[in-house]
Amino acid sequence: MAALEQKQKLAIPKLAQDLTAGTIGGWAQVVVGHSFDTIKVRMQTQPSPPIYKNGIDCFQQLVRAEGFKGLYRGVTSPLAGIGLCNAVVFMSNGAFRRMLQGGEDRPLTLGEVGLAGALAGSVMSFFNCPIELLKVKLQTQDPKGVIGANGKLEPPFKGVVDCGVRTVRAHGLGGIYRGLGITILRDFPSYGLYFITYEGLKRTFQSLKKNPEDGLTTADLLMAGGFAGLAAWIPAFPQDVIKSRVQDDPRIKNSREALRIVLRSGTKGLLNGIGPALARAFPANAATFFAYEMAMDAMSKM
Repeated sequence: MAALEQKQKLAIPKLAQDLTAGTIGGWAQVVVGHSFDTIKVRMQTQPSPPIYKNGIDCFQQLVRAEGFKGLYRGVTSPLAGIGLCNAVVFMSNGAFRRMLQGGEDRPLTLGEVGLAGALAGSVMSFFNCPIELLKVKLQTQDPKGVIGANGKLEPPFKGVVDCGVRTVRAHGLGGIYRGLGITILRDFPSYGLYFITYEGLKRTFQSLKKNPEDGLTTADLLMAGGFAGLAAWIPAFPQDVIKSRVQDDPRIKNSREALRIVLRSGTKGLLNGIGPALARAFPANAATFFAYEMAMDAMSKM
């Protein structure tokens, strides 16, 4: 009896488990995927006519000019923030799933899984937007300086704190939420399909087991997470291109103006940087979900 009470005292609340595991998954995502993300953002925000032929050319020019450290420019912001954002999205997803279950202990339909994921993505946008804005500014700045809201050249940002302080000083608190609307329009469908794909593949892999009692293998989790990352871009990439433009250049007034600028190079401009994004998506999200599942499994055994 005493042992049972001790075990109950050590039990970690479900929300805390989602929060902790989501943070660990977010860190894994940044470590694996930031260099690809830098190339993606560079290609999305390049001028017209473009200065990069493709992702490989962007990589070569960046490494030639700044060394490999250039690929990890702006990593402080996502390393500090993506852990939080992932924690928020997994915690919100868990909360919305339990809400949809209505107190019943039943598996959700894939439609319900998608709805919970989409709602969680919308919540996460409010945390993700300022973090991505600072990341984009640091990833795209020229070592010679950055263009301010008045169109004049200003000294380059010294780091994430300097970038945040100067952005708020120039544009107010609303300045770090530039692009919030298009971020929500990106994250709502993206996270819906993200969780549908992940849960659907997990269920498929489980159904293929000869012994229903066998759990999913590491390979199963990595495959499900990787393909979920790829699927998440399908309904969201054009919005991401527009968001990067809005957040990179303070002279762009809104998403509509950013769209017009992107379309100067034709509709293919809406897919700028998709190569690096897809190259990043599989390993980064395989690492995210694997780290999340391992952390949840470890906490469930405490």
